[in-house]
Amino acid sequence: MVVAGPLYHKGWYHFFYQYNPDSAIWGNITWGHAVSRDLVHWLYLPLAMVRDRWYDINGVWTGSATLLPNGQIVMLYTGKTNESVQVQNLAYPANLSDPLLLDWLKYPGNPVLVPPPGIGADDFRDPTTAWLGPDGAWRITMGSRFNSTIGISLVYRTTNFMDYELLDGVLHAVPSTGMWECVDFYPISIDGSVGLDTSALGPGTKHVLKASLDDTKVDHYAIGTYDPVTDKWTPDNPKEDVGIGLKVDYGRYYASKTFFDQNKERRILWGWIDETDSDIADLRKGWASLQTIPRTVVYDKKTGTHILQWPVEEVESLRLNSTVFKEVLVEAGSVVPLDIGTATQLDILAEFEIESLAGNATDEVSDCGDGAVDRSTFGPFGVLVIADDSLSELTPVYFRPVNTSDYDGSLKTYFCTDETRSSKASDVFKQVYGGKVPVLEDEKYNMRVLVDHSVVESFGQGGRTVITSRVYPTEAIYGAARLFLFNNATGVNVKATLKIWEMNSAFIRPFPFENTS
Repeated sequence: MVVAGPLYHKGWYHFFYQYNPDSAIWGNITWGHAVSRDLVHWLYLPLAMVRDRWYDINGVWTGSATLLPNGQIVMLYTGKTNESVQVQNLAYPANLSDPLLLDWLKYPGNPVLVPPPGIGADDFRDPTTAWLGPDGAWRITMGSRFNSTIGISLVYRTTNFMDYELLDGVLHAVPSTGMWECVDFYPISIDGSVGLDTSALGPGTKHVLKASLDDTKVDHYAIGTYDPVTDKWTPDNPKEDVGIGLKVDYGRYYASKTFFDQNKERRILWGWIDETDSDIADLRKGWASLQTIPRTVVYDKKTGTHILQWPVEEVESLRLNSTVFKEVLVEAGSVVPLDIGTATQLDILAEFEIESLAGNATDEVSDCGDGAVDRSTFGPFGVLVIADDSLSELTPVYFRPVNTSDYDGSLKTYFCTDETRSSKASDVFKQVYGGKVPVLEDEKYNMRVLVDHSVVESFGQGGRTVITSRVYPTEAIYGAARLFLFNNATGVNVKATLKIWEMNSAFIRPFPFENTS
């Protein structure tokens, strides 16, 4: 269910995605299509594109949409040919006046791009949304690799989306990162207020370069400066370059893509949540993979080093009754139940303050440790979601502040999710996810956690660090799911203030054509 070509058109958000209509496991890759008025409630439409030409007979893979100033929509997508070569193809709506964009035409002259010399037949995929350069021509970039280990992003120039010129050099390259796929490249405003059109340039603008690393199946990004004359991008911090620094999401998350929502002047991020159970289990349940809740993306003005991701505001329309807990004391080594009733669909806002205890220092644990059972002086502390009464199944989402010798005496903080006890099922891959999160002097520890039965999306410090978890509880399901606070630190007590909403379900169903005229 990898996202492809999201866009907004005539009152509808369009979501295209890689899809196998014949099975819950990989194969027969076509483009599914769904629409929504609000990014929350979705209606399935007929397949948008199928693998029916020699240039895409082995799959209609990922692509991107570009909205032109004259109202035209062009879709570039990767096809795998009858000889298993990755090529780029052009498609466009048959009827732009159709708000649902039901029918798509493939350009008769496809493919419009084939692998250039020195690029492998299987290393040339996933064109981005195009941006307009100062010379009046469009650019696209796409991922590849050089000498098998150097991740690169190629840049092409076009004026008509049918004929292309490969520009000298690359947009960017990072050694030892392997094949880059699903590259995303977009501007962000340094005032952190609104999203920017993909062609935005000039003062007050930086650019995010993101690559999905095929070797590790992790999405990395960096913030930097794009030179529209040389078509080169330079990271602000080379030590945190693409593929060796920040991750878009530190959990089960891959092949993300953004688009500019011109309706609300915001940039929206989609990401793919893959399964961690077995193919047999997927076939049994009849489906596999899903998308995260759409997120807005803005520049983090306070750190200047991160993007901030946050669930789109429309998700709040699903909120039902809420419960508030103020300054709940969670002593070192304790678990505190939160009486909210059913805890399978929740939106949790939590804030934590720590109070040091004298003489209780322990050996420090680096990063997220071996999970929430791994105790240290200042953590872990947080919430236990998708837990049963006996805590035989639970998924901790937590902070772990660490006082390390290489720091100036301040705490370095990790934001983590521990799946190791999330399920009693034996065929599920479970691990500890997480990464560093800056916590500034004027900030308390804060998190937002969206819980939806088997998916947990966690946002630390306003979305500086984000973790998506796919869990498969066997006991903590439906009415048996509970929510707890916990503090497994040895040297601090914690005070927690929370507001928790029970969440309604978002309907996802076929489009009701019979009800339209």
